[in-house]
Amino acid sequence: MPRFQAVLFDFFGTLTTSVQRGAAHHGTAELLGCTSDVLAEVLDRTFYQRATGQLGNAEATLRWVCAQAGVRPSDSAVRAAVASRHRAVRADTQLRPDAVSTLAALRHLGLRTGVISDCTHELPAFLPQLAIAPLLDVRVFSVQVGRCKPDPALYLAACRRLGLAPQDCLYVGDGGSQELTGAERAGMTAARLAEPDLVEHMVFNADLDWRGPVLGALHEVVDLVRLATVPADEAAPEVAARPDTAPVGG
Repeated sequence: MPRFQAVLFDFFGTLTTSVQRGAAHHGTAELLGCTSDVLAEVLDRTFYQRATGQLGNAEATLRWVCAQAGVRPSDSAVRAAVASRHRAVRADTQLRPDAVSTLAALRHLGLRTGVISDCTHELPAFLPQLAIAPLLDVRVFSVQVGRCKPDPALYLAACRRLGLAPQDCLYVGDGGSQELTGAERAGMTAARLAEPDLVEHMVFNADLDWRGPVLGALHEVVDLVRLATVPADEAAPEVAARPDTAPVGG
């Protein structure tokens, strides 16, 4: 069985609980002069354009969103809306209760850890303030790389920064953006997180046909890593015979 040297995580819906746009986004829409429904529709259909950073910085991106929504707010309103959106995305972001302990346990086992996220400008700005920040060896953001999952560039960027080959890395995500099949194509082993709250998670382009390993809770990745470091001839027969068919931990 593979002996992983690093575990790389998706962020939203994986290290965090299910994400939905909360009430704080209403204030952003008001500042821009449009309804919350119109703003949400534009944000949904332009996610990948915004998440690649191709539209410029946060202010330029929001101006472009305004054009898509058919509104022309003042410069001061746009600047205020950028700050409002940052607060709103941060308010939507709640770490899973076992996120810190899971990362700490992996590092205690000698593994390196990191995040690979499809995101807009807000996450790189506030992630350093989160409790998981000191436990991450690498952070790869689509808005900075200029590509979104499942593009191999994101996964390979993490590998380069860690000095590891893809086969040395386990990738864990909820399955959005075809991230699991993308990780496999890049040469990594991948596992899907299937926490119950993810039924309501805001997700785009999901890995609906995933047939690989499934984790019922984030902390189960620690068990998966421990099993994967056991030589195949020492593993329990049922685990060795069916490595990809049952959720780790039952």
